[in-house]
Formats: sequence, structure tokens, C-alpha cells
Amino acid sequence: MNSFDNIAIIGLTGQSGAGKTTVSGILSGLGFSVVDCDVMSRRASALPEFLDEMRAAFPDCVDENGLKRQKLGEIVFNDREKLREYEKIIFPYITHLVFRELHSIAQKGEKIAILDAPTLFESGLEDICSAIISVVAPYEIKLKRATARDGADEEFIKSRLKSQFDEEFFKSKSDFCIVNDGDISSLEEKVKAAAAFIKERFHVS
Repeated sequence: MNSFDNIAIIGLTGQSGAGKTTVSGILSGLGFSVVDCDVMSRRASALPEFLDEMRAAFPDCVDENGLKRQKLGEIVFNDREKLREYEKIIFPYITHLVFRELHSIAQKGEKIAILDAPTLFESGLEDICSAIISVVAPYEIKLKRATARDGADEEFIKSRLKSQFDEEFFKSKSDFCIVNDGDISSLEEKVKAAAAFIKERFHVS
């Protein structure tokens, strides 16, 4: 249940490479306020208390420069138990930062906020959402996009995708699903349809 009384929080999620970040950018361009959990994650991962916990749990993943993301990814995307252990550490920090951002948006009088969260369900943040939009795409498209975007090898991206929920899960958990399998013009039209759905459902002009 949404614990924010005066604002509708719309969860935006999907697998790596599906195009969720592009969708988030389009929604922002349409006037929606967006809280980006990837940004919150980067802020959280720089906190001294978080790094202290990580040094204890994943000593090979922290050095004098901070979190070693590539090394961490190699571990957690190939070991579900290690992934859950990492999530148990990072999610409380992200949630604290997310709540602070959402309250700030609500205090400005906004009626809707988009919560751009790749791990929406894993973190439990779906519980504060009034509706959920998922972005999905065919596997080969996701693999190609994520590999090009991250500059990583295919095996690393495949292990990441394997660690995530499948397309049917996202579809079953969502109020609106965007299938991003075409060009940018096609995607923009689909996002406009999602925006219309949000405005109609929550009576916002």
C-alpha cells in the first residue's frame, strides 16, 4: 500500500537492456517528476557506513577508491545467495534516499512521481506504488543493448539477465506493460499511451 497520502507513486521497472532508462527520460520530458534508483544506488554506495558493511561481507569488492562494481557484479550475478546478501546491505540505504526524494516531490505539490527502479520487486518498493509500469523487450535485443551500453562482454550481461526476473513475471505484476521492440518513434508513442493511462487513472490533467 502507498504510504504517501498526497502523491501517486508509479513504479517503473524492467530487465537490463529493455529500455527502461529511455522510457524514464521520455516520461520526464512529458512533465513527470522522476526518482532514479540507479542514482540513489550510486549515492548509497559512496556512504562510509555502507562501505564498512561491504568490506565485512565482500572484502574483495572494496578498495581505497570505493566499491569495485565490476568485481561485485562478477560475484553476485553468478551466485543468487551472494546477490541476496548484497541486496540486504544496499536496499535499506537506497530506500532511505528514495523516501527523502519522494517526500521532497510531494512537498512541492506534485500529484504523481515516477519511481524508476530496476529492482523494484526485489527491494520491496512496489509496496509504496499506486501502479506499476514494466518495460520488456525480446532477449536478443536486451542482450545487444545492454552489451553496447555497458561496454561489457556478452557472458557478463547474460549472467546479469539470468539473475533477473523473466518477462512473464514483469507482465504479470504490472498495470501497464511497454514492449520495446521497435524504433524510438514507436517507443515514444507507447510511452505517451502509458502517460495517458497514468493521468486518467489518477485524475491528473
